[in-house]
Amino acid sequence: MDAVYRADPSLPAKLRRRLVRLAHRRPAVRSPARPMVTFAFDDAPASATTAGAEVLEQHGVRGVYYFCAGLAGEQGHMGRFADRDDMHRVARAGHEIGCHTYSHLDCGKADGAAASADIDHNIEVLRSWGVADQLTTFAYPYGDVGFPTKREVARRFQLSRALHHGLIREGSDLNQAPAVGIEGDQGETVARHWLEQAAASSSWLILYTHGVEDRPTPFGCSRVTLARLVDEALAKGFEVVTASQGAALVGGAP
Repeated sequence: MDAVYRADPSLPAKLRRRLVRLAHRRPAVRSPARPMVTFAFDDAPASATTAGAEVLEQHGVRGVYYFCAGLAGEQGHMGRFADRDDMHRVARAGHEIGCHTYSHLDCGKADGAAASADIDHNIEVLRSWGVADQLTTFAYPYGDVGFPTKREVARRFQLSRALHHGLIREGSDLNQAPAVGIEGDQGETVARHWLEQAAASSSWLILYTHGVEDRPTPFGCSRVTLARLVDEALAKGFEVVTASQGAALVGGAP
């Protein structure tokens, strides 16, 4: 996965991205009793399983890692991707292992059968690595999804997560949940804004990044940034939850 992603700019693709959010919904049945935040690491670059995990564990909290088994051990524009040993280390530490597609397949462009097969392949490989009791939440690669794939994913997972900004509360769609990136020059500022919004409305906020490096790529954040955001969330009284814990608390079930 070396090329930087570019979303399909065509009018049909733009309409599909807007309309799919209205289809195959599974509304959360309740809002959190107190504000919640989840720290998610997409694609699982190795740096997220080392530096990222260390930051969370030093604060006594845990996150969720969305693994593409087909990328394991490979080099990409975010450095080396985590492998089976990295996965076992974070799983033993109490972090959640979540599911991506096997090949980082774009679920917005692929048809339902191709996406389902790629997801099933990822589940099969990750379970062979020893996480049979996990893989209850899913993140759409690139945050995109089409109608058939959203329907298929809804049958497998208690939560499926996209990349559009927003908060999760009663009525939010758990089959295409929002998330906010801690990435780029304004990533920390944007994340702080959404922490304020979640605290004020007692909602669930999912913050995601990819790698965690001293000199982050445009798709990652630094240790310092991640630590500051965890500190702020705890100071504001947030409950830090994994994705599966959050989904259970708001009433998510496949």
